[in-house]
Formats: sequence, C-alpha cells, structure tokens
Amino acid sequence: MLILYSITFLIASFNLPKANLGNPNAPMYFPAGLSIFMLLFSLIYFIQELKNLDKDNEYIRQIITGRTPKLIGFTILFGVVYAFVFNILGFLVSTVLYLGALLFYINGRKKWLVNIVVTLSFSIISWYAFSELLGVSLP
Repeated sequence: MLILYSITFLIASFNLPKANLGNPNAPMYFPAGLSIFMLLFSLIYFIQELKNLDKDNEYIRQIITGRTPKLIGFTILFGVVYAFVFNILGFLVSTVLYLGALLFYINGRKKWLVNIVVTLSFSIISWYAFSELLGVSLP
C-alpha cells in the first residue's frame, strides 16, 4: 500500500502548479523528494518482508483462519451503520448503540455488565467532554 501511495504522491507532486517567482519547479522539490524516500524505504521494507514470509506463515494462517476476519468484518459493518445512523439519532444514542453492539459482539453476553458500563460511561463522558467542556455542537 505504501508503495502505491508513494508512487501516487510522486506523480501528484510533478503535477503541482509552477511558481511565478524564482525557480518555477521549486514547489515540487520537497513533495517529490519525500515521495522518493518513501518509495525507497517502502521497497526496502517490502523486500525484507518477502525474505521473512516463510517464517511468518504460521502466524498469518492463525490470523486468517481464526476469529479475526469476522471481527474485522463486523467492526466495519457496525462502523458503516453508525455513520448512517449518526445524523438521524444523534451522537449519544448512536454511540451507545454502536459501542454496545461492538462490545457485545467482541466480549459476548457473559461480560454484559462490563459491556454496559463501558458503553454508557464512554458515551456519556465523550458527549460531556465535547458538548460541555469543548463547546462542540454534536447532533
């Protein structure tokens, strides 16, 4: 991903507008240099990881076959639903529902008290901090 990002950034840096004063290419030197370094280090890291691929196979296999893919998928799904519900129900209600659903999915029903306490306390403290202390208007 970093290799693709650095290539994209390098191409975008060459498309920056030219300067009117002084060296016309000056605005692109820093972003181009930064993206070249990022590309170089990304390639080095990628090559190092290819060398260690056989060693990490068991660890990767455990991640792929375990509960992790389901956790990632449901976290993304809950996040998308949270984004759509946020403006309709407001910050406090949607955060309680999102965090509660996520904690109950991860921890299960056996830890229901911990799930409820964490959900309510985090949601209320976050709402209070943003709304009252920082003066941020929340939906």
